[in-house]
Amino acid sequence: MEHNVTLMDGATGTRLWALAEAAGYARASVWTYNLTHPELVKSVAEEYIAAGSRLLCANTFAANGPEVARVPGMNVQEVVAAGVRIAREAAAAAASPVDVALDVGPLTAMLEPFGDLTAAEAGQIFAELLAAGTDAGADCIFLETFTSLEMLRIALAEAKRFSLPVLCSMSFDKSGRTLMGDSVADICAALEAGGADAVGMNCSFGPAAAVAVIRDFAAHTRLPLILKPNADVGAEEFAALLAPVLPLVHYAGACCGSDPDYIRAIAKRI
Repeated sequence: MEHNVTLMDGATGTRLWALAEAAGYARASVWTYNLTHPELVKSVAEEYIAAGSRLLCANTFAANGPEVARVPGMNVQEVVAAGVRIAREAAAAAASPVDVALDVGPLTAMLEPFGDLTAAEAGQIFAELLAAGTDAGADCIFLETFTSLEMLRIALAEAKRFSLPVLCSMSFDKSGRTLMGDSVADICAALEAGGADAVGMNCSFGPAAAVAVIRDFAAHTRLPLILKPNADVGAEEFAALLAPVLPLVHYAGACCGSDPDYIRAIAKRI
């Protein structure tokens, strides 16, 4: 059977921390390594490309204004532009075509009425990161690990201003809903209306539980599907557990705790 699946990458943060520890560097927010240790960031990108990744996430996941402001001397524009540039350099040297996704995660502050963050403030924070990454040459935008559909809708609205494909992924608990109680049906309806180019799940848990969630997505939308669960088991078992649903998805990879071995194992299946 022929599968039209784009192979994504694996974990960036845990992999970078492992390499930093081996090199004797202090553990820090991984986006800071774009400026302090760019050779580590490029090394991780090259590892995933060598393993078979054809859509590489830039090291920009949590590089938003409030988080970057915690580190003196750094700003969003420099951090995000460096993350995209490093990924593009690795992609340019690859033997096969590799695209670079601007990786955007949720904000740590909660939206009103559960927190003090207004929708307008959240939109401005996302817009700053998105502008920096798209100006640096990202091929698409990956909004990932969101647990609030409302926050993802805000990020999606901002992302659609940049005329790039936007992939949207949420994290779930084992009930099949997000932390804020959003169902797959509600997510699909809202993201389709918002103009998402692909939808799905990442992080959350391992592949065994992820299979049920992605089947739920397949039942509620015709948009391309994203599947990027946590490692949870060894690489070969991980890929074996994903195999039955690979014909349903268009983007597959691995999340927290994974490394290039997981991407190689998925590559064998597709």
